[in-house]
Amino acid sequence: MVSGTFTLVRGSVTDQPVDAIVNAANTLMRGGGGIDGRIHQLAGPKMLEELRRVAKRATEVAEAVVTPGFDLPQTWVIHVAGPIWRGGDQNEDELLEASYRNCVSKAVELGCGSLALCSLSTGAYRFPKERAARLVLPLLADAAQDSGLEIVLALYGEEEFELFLRVQEELQTGRSVSHSDSA
Repeated sequence: MVSGTFTLVRGSVTDQPVDAIVNAANTLMRGGGGIDGRIHQLAGPKMLEELRRVAKRATEVAEAVVTPGFDLPQTWVIHVAGPIWRGGDQNEDELLEASYRNCVSKAVELGCGSLALCSLSTGAYRFPKERAARLVLPLLADAAQDSGLEIVLALYGEEEFELFLRVQEELQTGRSVSHSDSA
C-alpha cells in the first residue's frame, strides 16, 4: 500500500482541493453556526434535504454521516458531531478520537484519495485546544500512513493553527517548543 501524507494548513476546510471534507456538525444534522453553517451555505439547499433523508433522527456523537458535496468543489462531505467538553471525565477524549477515526473510515469506504478535516469540538463545544492537538495530530498522522489517504487538517484561526503547529513540533522532536511573541 502506498503510504499517505498528513499536512497541517492554515485555512478553511472548504478551500482544500480534496475529495472529501469533514463538517463539524451537531447531532441534529440540520446545519448550524460556524463551519457547519458555511458548508451548508456553499453546498446549497440540497445538502439539508439529503441530511433529512440520511439522518432522519439525531445522530450519536462521533457517528459520521455522508452526503454529496452538491455545490461544493469536493465530491463528499462527511458530517460528524464531536463531543461537548464537560470537564474531561465523560469520555470526551475517546469520543473525539472516535469522531476523527470514523471520518477517516468513511473516506476510505468512499474510495477517496484525500480528506480535509477541521478541528472538531474546539470551538463552541469548548474542547481544550492543546489537549485536542495532542490527541488528534498523532491519530491523523497514523491514519494517513495506514489508509494511504492524503489527510489535511485545516485550521482557520491563526492562534489555533500556531498552537497545533507547536504541538506537532513537540511531538516530532520529543521536546517542548516555545514560540515567543513580543507583546
